[in-house]
Amino acid sequence: MKKASIALALSIALLPLEYAQASDQGYQVPSQSLANLVDAKLAPTTRISPDNQWMTFLERQRIAKLSDLAKSELKLAGIKLNPANFSQARPGSKYLSISFKNIENQATFEITDLPAGTILSPSWSPDSKHFAFIIEQQDQANLYLYSIADNKLQKVDGLALNSVITSRPYRWLPDSSGLLANKAVNKGKTAPVESLSTATPVISQTSGDKAPVRTYQNLLATPHDKALFKYYGLGQLVKVSLDGSVESLGKPSLLRGFRTSPDAKHILIGQIQEPFSYIVPYSRFATTWSVIDNKGNLVKEIERQPLAENIPQGFDSVRTGKRDIEWRSDKPSTLIWAEAQDGGSMKTDVAHHDYVYSLAAPFNKKPNLFAKTERRYSGIEWGNDNIALLTEWRFSDRKLRTFIINPQDADNNRRLFVERSYNDVYKDPGNFVYEQNKFGRYTLKIVGDRYMMLTGNGASPKGNVPFLDRYDVKTNQKTRIWHSQAPYYERVVTVLDDAGDNFMTIRESKTEQPNFFVHNLKDKSVKQFTDFAHPYPEFKNLNKELVKYTRDDGVELSGTLYLPPGYDKSKGPIPVLMWAYPLEYKDKAVASQVRDSPYEFTYIGYWGPMPYLAKGIAVFDDPKMPIVGAEGKEPNDTFRSQLVASAKAAVDVLVEKGVADKDKIAIAGHSYGAFMVANLLAHSDLFKAGIARSGAYNRTLTPFGFQGEERNFWDGQQVYATMSPFFHAEKIDEPMLMIHGKDDPNSGTFPMQSERMYNALKGLGKDARLVMLPYEGHGYRARESILHVLWEQEQWLDKYLLSDK
Repeated sequence: MKKASIALALSIALLPLEYAQASDQGYQVPSQSLANLVDAKLAPTTRISPDNQWMTFLERQRIAKLSDLAKSELKLAGIKLNPANFSQARPGSKYLSISFKNIENQATFEITDLPAGTILSPSWSPDSKHFAFIIEQQDQANLYLYSIADNKLQKVDGLALNSVITSRPYRWLPDSSGLLANKAVNKGKTAPVESLSTATPVISQTSGDKAPVRTYQNLLATPHDKALFKYYGLGQLVKVSLDGSVESLGKPSLLRGFRTSPDAKHILIGQIQEPFSYIVPYSRFATTWSVIDNKGNLVKEIERQPLAENIPQGFDSVRTGKRDIEWRSDKPSTLIWAEAQDGGSMKTDVAHHDYVYSLAAPFNKKPNLFAKTERRYSGIEWGNDNIALLTEWRFSDRKLRTFIINPQDADNNRRLFVERSYNDVYKDPGNFVYEQNKFGRYTLKIVGDRYMMLTGNGASPKGNVPFLDRYDVKTNQKTRIWHSQAPYYERVVTVLDDAGDNFMTIRESKTEQPNFFVHNLKDKSVKQFTDFAHPYPEFKNLNKELVKYTRDDGVELSGTLYLPPGYDKSKGPIPVLMWAYPLEYKDKAVASQVRDSPYEFTYIGYWGPMPYLAKGIAVFDDPKMPIVGAEGKEPNDTFRSQLVASAKAAVDVLVEKGVADKDKIAIAGHSYGAFMVANLLAHSDLFKAGIARSGAYNRTLTPFGFQGEERNFWDGQQVYATMSPFFHAEKIDEPMLMIHGKDDPNSGTFPMQSERMYNALKGLGKDARLVMLPYEGHGYRARESILHVLWEQEQWLDKYLLSDK
């Protein structure tokens, strides 16, 4: 095998195996057909302008260089930050280029004079006349404004952005007159230096109150960390005009967030206060929420949220006091927030778990009680003076309810729009269509104070059938305007008129790359708007099948079967790679639902199992592994038996179809899927080998809950022990490849989880291999790492599925 060349002399932690004895062998490259997938050119990300006149195309930067990940990082309060440019170290979506296309006349142009750097956080101005974005460079992140009419690009000078706490450090003013931004105050100054004279014992003291917290990572650990957090997080809120001038608003602070009122007269700001914490991330630090005017003067302090180290255990538990403070998008300057009536715990028996309050400018009156919710408040979708949608939810039964309310009297004459398990995709009515209101904010599109429109996936037993519906608020009836038709899988992207006669979709098929189309129902025309090329032409004619089968307890299951190019059934069964992820449910019927379409485009990305079709291996992707809690039981009470039963049903159906060689089936998964892999190898003999990436194996290391488990270790010791494959490592008789990022920040998957599991397997004389990837997190981003992971998996499958051993 070739070695990948890298600028840094880095080694990878590899443990002995027949095909690689040295632990310093370096990064490897898989066979060419797999390596090509890393560089496949995918369709760009798109943004449609608020006036529906322009589509922006953003070329994605899919992978990074290892040298980029190896740059200096600080890990503070749950944040990884780049100290060189006051930015979060590993932002999500990165882009390489920006171009535009007019939806009506299809004129196209590109921004050609971009400086070097990474494009981040692109957004349209509310009036669709400007396009803003960040270019992050080595020592500074800069804000750029692009004028569509003038074809003019402008850098905002004198503004080094700070995205350490506010990951998106700028926002458009609703009237499009400018933007608010977070300026890095300490840019160019000297950071605090730790010395022996400043060293001090780190002391924590319990208060006697219960304080269950998840196993967060990258937290503050020393007083010096606290000093660094204050230094790098300090920002100055500024107003940026379209001419590039910058005006400071108020005093520097640790800005948690900022948002302008719809009428642009007030700004809601959150400012983090001391004391900080060593056991929770910044999102739970004390925060003061205030309203200031557009000159930076304090108008009203809304809430002083204390440090939240003692939120009750539970996925629907919340902090007490005012929370979810935000502006009503349909009013000039009115705040809305929720307050728990149950001490923050849904387990408390009260008639209403939340009250929702509102307070309008000038903010000098007592807040109005806007609404009461029987369950936990989830949010409000605003429409107009007469129509809004209020949603509440509860974790214990996975139920949510959405009501149509009159904002003038939200507690009376509510109409239940939908009540369902949030896992129940068959009852999902879809999402309402939005439009910009006079304030430049998005609200529900309401035509004639009566009609609204819905778009959704249209899940059904036959697969997803996306749709566009018209909903009559007065009659509570829906009328189908349009739906996707075979052989295509087509979803509505935006509605271009009030009647729903003109709309844009994204259409794909098994063999056709997704592209945008414009529909006109009146003249029945369909015009193709984009023509993105197929990214994997060598995989264009794969055989794809949605396979349905039944578990021994009657739960109906499904998965997608892909057969390799050139598959010939007459030659007999072939090796199979399964890739799965368990999910918890409270209803067997819901667990059985089909959640995809047989007509979706087949992506052959480097992340999952699909590349190994090129090796002649069949892929069974996402065979359902539901863990159902029925008849008063929690799902995890019978986790192992349900998991094994689901896997057995998947194996049986492939063997019965004549596809799978039952002695050559591998199981693989990432994160909770890796946890699944280890459990299946310990408690069944269904698989020849396993691949487990970024997993957790000992649940006592996550004692205050994990995934969908709310019980802590001391309340559910038997469940934690039964579910932890580390406790049953002696039963694992099949070879297991484990891969983990050495800097995994995920609260449930410390890198130590894989290291300890490997040590257990090694000590027990099992066949295992552990690969720890330098600088990588829960997912893997560097080109060198991705290629090496593909190589590791390829070698593992070559040895255990494709050889005769």
